[in-house]
Amino acid sequence: MTPDVISVKAKPGYIIEAEFSDGQIRRFDMGPYLHYPAFAGLKNDGLFMRVHVVNGVVVWDDEIDLSPDTLYLRGVHVKRDCY
Repeated sequence: MTPDVISVKAKPGYIIEAEFSDGQIRRFDMGPYLHYPAFAGLKNDGLFMRVHVVNGVVVWDDEIDLSPDTLYLRGVHVKRDCY
């Protein structure tokens, strides 16, 4: 079972970084998905930058969301910064 997303950040170039409940951080490029009608609204930078988490799922508004499975399985693992 895929862990829930606990936080997400929008990055320039239609990139999102999601932190999961198991401590993993995954980077995901939304750019290739923007030509699909379901995600076309994200071309508006204002909407894209308002990404947030609701019940473990990445969402932008009432109509646009992204499965945690997709983010976890297709996202690129990011090492946590050490301070």
